[in-house]
Amino acid sequence: MKVATRDASALTDADLDELAAMGGAFGIGAVSKAKDAWVLATTAYDGKTLAGFMFLTLERLGGTPCVVMGLLSVKRTPKRDAAMKGLMTEAFHRALMAFPDEDVVVGARFVKPEGLEAFAPLTNIIPRPKYNAVGEERAWGRRLARRYAIEPQYDAASFIAKTNAQSGFIDYEPVKKPKIPADIAAMFKGVNIAKGGVIIVHGWTMAESLAKLGKKR
Repeated sequence: MKVATRDASALTDADLDELAAMGGAFGIGAVSKAKDAWVLATTAYDGKTLAGFMFLTLERLGGTPCVVMGLLSVKRTPKRDAAMKGLMTEAFHRALMAFPDEDVVVGARFVKPEGLEAFAPLTNIIPRPKYNAVGEERAWGRRLARRYAIEPQYDAASFIAKTNAQSGFIDYEPVKKPKIPADIAAMFKGVNIAKGGVIIVHGWTMAESLAKLGKKR
């Protein structure tokens, strides 16, 4: 996979058309809005074929370094796991460059539990089964909802925005369909995909882990 990042504002109309034509969850309207809403745009190519892309911003929320993932989409090909790994490694690399020697929060929206594979390298995932999130952890959910401009429809107890919140999310399904544990499936039960619902999930990468995750091979 050839993975590269540039300023989202530098994307041309032809670039946006290519992203929209990839065949993922996001059409031309969504990617056009993402160009204006997010700072960085990353693409993964398998040869000359677009295999995936993401939009994100590196910023401090409440003073804490954060990778705010706007949207990520991976084409359903046999090499999609490699594309996802390439995109996430690039996100970690950018975080390492922006926030060296710091612990970093990574936040994103999800509509299906399969997408959580993207957060496998993270720790202290919130929300997670059999764990009652404390005040500061719930505050992160609210911060991210505010950053995504979906706070009015966001429920801090469930971490779910029930409607009109799918301007971006993690659009990814692993090659080998994972067996979703019942407690994880229950977490997503309140996500009404048809009405535009999402669940906001965040996790941490400690500085020592980020140094490994963001290392370019």
